[in-house]
Order: sequence, then C-alpha cells, then structure tokens
Amino acid sequence: MTENSNTEKPKLLVTEDDFENQKFLEMFLKRYFDVEICDSEQSFYDHLNKTKFDVILMDISLRGNKNGLELTSELRKMNGYENIPVICLSAHAFKKDRDNALNAGVDVFLTKPVENKVLLNTLLEAVKSKEEKPE
Repeated sequence: MTENSNTEKPKLLVTEDDFENQKFLEMFLKRYFDVEICDSEQSFYDHLNKTKFDVILMDISLRGNKNGLELTSELRKMNGYENIPVICLSAHAFKKDRDNALNAGVDVFLTKPVENKVLLNTLLEAVKSKEEKPE
C-alpha cells in the first residue's frame, strides 16, 4: 500500500489496555491505517457506534468487566460485524488461550512479542481478504 492522500486508509480499531503498547501500535500502524484506540468494553462499544472499522486488533486483557474474547464473541453476533477480521494479539501464549480465542471468533491469533512485519502483514492481509469477500 502506498501513502497517497487520495486513497482512504483502512480503519483499524486497536483494543489494547497497556498505554505503552497503545502508543507504539498507533505510531507503527498509522502509516497504513486510520487507527483508533480503545482500552475497555465501554470505549470499544463507543468506537463501534461511531465508526465502521475494516479490521480489529484485539488484546485479551482489557480494563473493565469483559475481556477481548468476550467482546469478540459479542461482535460476531452484531449486525454488520459478523465478518469483520479480528486479529488477536496477546501475551497469553498457551494452546488453550489460542483455542479459546479461535472459539470466540478471532481470525488470527498472534502472541506478544510479535515481529512488526508479521503484525503489519497479518493486518493488511486481513483487510485485503475482507475486501475480496462479498458482504
């Protein structure tokens, strides 16, 4: 993807509770995506009510009562968001964590730390495959 002011960037919602990770992800991904950040169930739904996102980067651990897997499961039942790509990026690295994430509806499960190139390519590929699928 080239940086072109005439081309609208895909919209990415980063759902991450750690402030340092939020800032890094925003700085790293803003060249390729229109990035918005949330850290809790409440801010997640606030963002969804305002913007139609192309892809979601979801952490498992979040502030508040619900974790990223619960939000993903709820998202899969929402009109218009059943097929949005959800990429899970988590420090939870056990097989059961991966299985739980996939069962909740995430499309790809990545563990922290992840190589920047792998994360970027995964997000770009998710948007590309979404664009190729009819709604």
